[in-house]
Amino acid sequence: MTGADDPDRLRRLATYASVAVAMTLIVAKLTAYLVTDAVSILSSLIDSTTDLLASVVALVGVRHALRPADLQHRFGHGKAEALATLAQAAFITGSALLLTVEAVRRLFRPEPVSESAIGIAVMVLSILLTLALVAFQRHVVRRTGSLAVGADSLHYAGDLFMNLAVIAAILLTQWTGLAALDPIFGVGIAAFLLHGAWRILGEALNVLMDHELPEKDRQRIHAIVQRSGEAKGMHDLRTRSTGTASFIEFHLELDPQLTVSAAHDVTDRIEQALLAEFPNADVNIHQEPHGLAEDRLDNRLKKARSR
Repeated sequence: MTGADDPDRLRRLATYASVAVAMTLIVAKLTAYLVTDAVSILSSLIDSTTDLLASVVALVGVRHALRPADLQHRFGHGKAEALATLAQAAFITGSALLLTVEAVRRLFRPEPVSESAIGIAVMVLSILLTLALVAFQRHVVRRTGSLAVGADSLHYAGDLFMNLAVIAAILLTQWTGLAALDPIFGVGIAAFLLHGAWRILGEALNVLMDHELPEKDRQRIHAIVQRSGEAKGMHDLRTRSTGTASFIEFHLELDPQLTVSAAHDVTDRIEQALLAEFPNADVNIHQEPHGLAEDRLDNRLKKARSR
């Protein structure tokens, strides 16, 4: 694998790029806000400041998540990304509440927007930089499945719509002379931020609570095992993701007459087939003779659902 394709390197590059873009936009938007005094630009400035904090947290989370397993963390450190994502959601929520307070204040005490050309120029710069960053982040997510980079990409993608809304607010305020339009757009942007924070929070909690992989992935696992003519069945499939890796474990039912060596070979072939479909997975297969009567997790879950 070349350095450019190395998943760990891609994760790190994505976090560095995110921090660099956020810092650049903070300087540009702060300058524009001081010149225009537009609350819509203030909203975008607050969001970029939040982006920087969230991106720094993502950077730290990704660096920690990439640490190899050790004696105290034998499943690795992948959930550090989910913890970083929780912090990102908190930052976004806080910025949305701050923006709402300022926008409501401006609704009751509207202030004119000046030097609109400067504000629009900064927003166009923000759109171009954010487009480039989101494109790179999505490439990284496709290659690595990183939860923290994915969360970062989600709120930067939301920034694209926010920046367009800021441009619309500035232009409409200038054309209509209605200063109240500026804070109204600010409230709308705050609502959009809260929606994004809720979605990011849900993804992080799914990882931290060991949520099962999507049903389509579980069905793929069943199909791979069934394609093996030597497997008599499987049960008690359990899956989870840490954001950087997946864990797959199940009981594999085999012919009771197989030798230990033959059973190992069958299991090894199935494991390799699974890894071909889920390259970042840790596969753990328990072998047992087909037809064995035992207390199964599948049966306990069925009973729990029927109550």
